[in-house]
Amino acid sequence: MFFEESPLKDLTVLVVDDETDMLEAVEDELMMCILHKASDYETALQYLLGYKYDIVILDIMGVRGFDLLRVSVSQGFPTVIFTAYALTMDALKKTIQLGAVFFLPKEKLPELKDFLEKLVRDKWKSNWMGFFDRLGFYFSRHFGPDWKEKDKFFKEFEESLIQGSEIKKDKK
Repeated sequence: MFFEESPLKDLTVLVVDDETDMLEAVEDELMMCILHKASDYETALQYLLGYKYDIVILDIMGVRGFDLLRVSVSQGFPTVIFTAYALTMDALKKTIQLGAVFFLPKEKLPELKDFLEKLVRDKWKSNWMGFFDRLGFYFSRHFGPDWKEKDKFFKEFEESLIQGSEIKKDKK
């Protein structure tokens, strides 16, 4: 049986969370990576300004995650929001608007490696459409079955994703 080596192998990853058990859990999931961990805003900011990262994983609550997201994206780092307590439609919207590549609920930790591997294989093309397809049931359970229709932003965002994918198909 042939096992493909993870595309995450030896990538440099910054993970920021104020919960040390979550930092350790992410470390266990991403053992193949070179991992830097920060449990507060100041340490994370120093890392973001002092190193180059292949991936940045940010919690929102307790570490000023949206402020760090702005810095990370401005540095050109593919950034993932990984949260539990800030799992709201507003947080998801802000995540998209600020340029994160995706938003993963912490209870989906076992899928973190798979999501990151897919993003690396796809050369960091933000795949929000695939993300919504894969986790749409999860958000429907938390926000209601018509959550995308309830908010003009999500409705327009999804329409733009559909139009973008149709344009790509036409060019092929």
